[in-house]
Amino acid sequence: MEKIATHDGLVTQVSPGALKVKMHVVSACSSCEAHTHCGFAESRDKVVDIETPDWNQYQVGDEVKVVIRAGLGLLAVLIAYILPAVLLLTVFISLTLAHLPEVWVALITLLAVALYGGVLYLCRHRLQRRFTMSVTPR
Repeated sequence: MEKIATHDGLVTQVSPGALKVKMHVVSACSSCEAHTHCGFAESRDKVVDIETPDWNQYQVGDEVKVVIRAGLGLLAVLIAYILPAVLLLTVFISLTLAHLPEVWVALITLLAVALYGGVLYLCRHRLQRRFTMSVTPR
């Protein structure tokens, strides 16, 4: 059986084919006894757009469950954090070992990461199709 992750949400806008849902996202620190005294505990509201063919069954203010496959979270971390970090370190170390001036090493390294961001931007529609969420009534 495929693992899924769910969040409770509130429909804030209904438009043809899509919903805007506000979720209260809480970090894992919230279960810690010291989270109220710690500066690292984080919680915030996040609004997501969810395409759904059942958009006309929902109204503003409806409570829903937002569902996403759990494995997509790891893929998102890979794409957003790990790959750019590996790229940055690889380019930086390679250029440093090539004995280029520090200014050039820094500029080329930043350019490589910026190009990676540009490629992600160009692939955004493909990524949006892959990272789909769905809603179900609560």
